[in-house]
Amino acid sequence: MIRKHMGKIPEKLCNSPADDAETLQFYVQEAEVYTATGPKDPTRELAGFLNLLAPGARVLELGCGNGRDSAAMLALGFQVDATDGVADIARQAELRIGHPVRVLRFDQLEAKAEYDGVWAQASLLHVPRPALPGVLARVFEALRPGGVHCASFKTGGAEGRDGFGRYYNYLSLEEVIAAYRASAPWTILSTQEHNCADYEGVERTWVVIMVRRPHGPEGATSSPYQSPK
Repeated sequence: MIRKHMGKIPEKLCNSPADDAETLQFYVQEAEVYTATGPKDPTRELAGFLNLLAPGARVLELGCGNGRDSAAMLALGFQVDATDGVADIARQAELRIGHPVRVLRFDQLEAKAEYDGVWAQASLLHVPRPALPGVLARVFEALRPGGVHCASFKTGGAEGRDGFGRYYNYLSLEEVIAAYRASAPWTILSTQEHNCADYEGVERTWVVIMVRRPHGPEGATSSPYQSPK
């Protein structure tokens, strides 16, 4: 049964980029159904992202879900580090694509200049608004200079929950850009908005952003972002 939620977002969400209990509970309980009934074809923005990378580049996927995009990248010869924040989802994805899927929460990302690309399709939209710049700073650090990152977000005007109880930051295009600007000296390559039905079957406007960790002095230094105390 779909549950509707009203009222304010719990205060703890402001400090936890990965551990909202109700969101995690949904993915644990629905892991098998969620991975089996989601889209099977690669995300439409994936080709544009991969065109910016060299053949065989090393790519980190954050929140791989059913593994469809990781599978597509592997089939094209990329080195893929597939991850998801929920062990049950990771296990299902692993079975589906025949490739290891690590359990990794966004705030556990500690890699330093290890990847040529970081792909985050419909995953960072679960990060509470105040915590997002800190997570994006981690993504910046994980990329090699010149590396490319792509992410998508549902818009909505104010953070809240969907009918399944999952938390979303529901950022506008301007708010997505502001979060990236606050996190690190990204070069913004492109932004776009499009309409698409989500898991609830509701037509939503989505924001897609493509950014690069710069070459040269800006990209060679660490992100200056510091999380609020």
